[in-house]
Amino acid sequence: MIYFQKTDRNNGLFDEDLHQGLITALEKLGKVGRVLIIPPDFTRSHSFAGPLTYFAYQYFKSAVKAILPALGTHSPMPDWQRDQMYPGLPAELFIEHNWRQDVITLGEVPAELVYEFSEGKVNYAWPAQVNRLLPEGSFDLILSIGQVVPHEVAGMANYTKNIFVGTGGTEGINKSHFLGAAYGIECILGRADNPVRKVLQYAADHFTYHLPIVYVLTVVGKNKNGDLRPLGLFIGDDAECYYQASELSLKVNFELLEKPLSKIVVYLDPAEFKSTWLGNKSIYRTRMALADQGELIVLAPGLKEFGEDPEIDRLIRKYGYRPSDEILELVKKNEDLQNNLSAAAHLMHSSSDHRFTVTYCPGHLSRQEIEQVHYQYADLKTMLKRYPPEKLQDGFNELSDGEQIYFISNPALGLWAFKDRFQKKSKKHRRNKWQN
Repeated sequence: MIYFQKTDRNNGLFDEDLHQGLITALEKLGKVGRVLIIPPDFTRSHSFAGPLTYFAYQYFKSAVKAILPALGTHSPMPDWQRDQMYPGLPAELFIEHNWRQDVITLGEVPAELVYEFSEGKVNYAWPAQVNRLLPEGSFDLILSIGQVVPHEVAGMANYTKNIFVGTGGTEGINKSHFLGAAYGIECILGRADNPVRKVLQYAADHFTYHLPIVYVLTVVGKNKNGDLRPLGLFIGDDAECYYQASELSLKVNFELLEKPLSKIVVYLDPAEFKSTWLGNKSIYRTRMALADQGELIVLAPGLKEFGEDPEIDRLIRKYGYRPSDEILELVKKNEDLQNNLSAAAHLMHSSSDHRFTVTYCPGHLSRQEIEQVHYQYADLKTMLKRYPPEKLQDGFNELSDGEQIYFISNPALGLWAFKDRFQKKSKKHRRNKWQN
């Protein structure tokens, strides 16, 4: 059921609105003994989960026994990230999720259902894995906090993804990512209903129904003054809050363009993006907007690695970003990719499939490293001078010499697509098929 919902697309919601909305919802739950909070990590620093987590801690005080950031495969937050995103919260409450070790399997979505959900693209069972703290911590409330925004793996971010991926295990994360990639990223992005979501919902209905999970979901965008604010807050314990948040997100986070773009320039904030594992949102979120033979330029001053995980970093360097069909064949022939399907999915998501070019301008990686993974390289200083982020506005820009570009200051905040390309990507989409 929905415990609270509020939207304001003009002014947005402010801290007092978030505080009051959260308290209104929590009061409906009655007295609660032990509380676990699952907020996002620093890669979702714009989610406004920071103040919401603090307000929840203020409300429950000593009843909050642990805060488990939903890391998924991401690197743990260093102290400075935790302090910046979650000021005022006791450091000793934070627990680091280890996706390779700290998990338990609650059940399994049958292979025949996964095959049906994926329309024959994959044929394997999917394990519903979560951090063992969830079922073993004897919690009276598990508060899952995060932002709903278009997402390359799950269509729309958060809700059950925060549980089964954010606190999930190796096999579950690998297979969910690969399921989405095999089905087709352009048929997943921006869709609240898709094969990955069907699998996650089945798992929630059958394996975590007994856990006291309540979802606190924000939708973030720019208000009428151009300030980044939560435009919606949705709190509930079932799919309804997710669908309502998704509907709003598509209205405020989705730029549907009348014609494809020949050149897009994306800036990656160095505090947020240090790997292509995260930074390739610049590709995921713009690929449907780029014209055939178009160019994507990625200004990445903080880029120093490919994968957040050492093994995934090694695989990206070994195989590089190749067209989906090539990666599918490599998966069939190589055990290291079979054992790391999320890495294989990332390689597929991050390829232009030879339709457009990707030029990376990294702060800490060499030309050789960038070209080794099959991207084009350009010098960061030169490109920052040519395309100074502080002087560009989001959207269309015309430079002094007449060059026209489309600038995006943070690709994590939305989805951009040429309307004809988006509308044509229906469920009857693709030729790719991979079976285990």
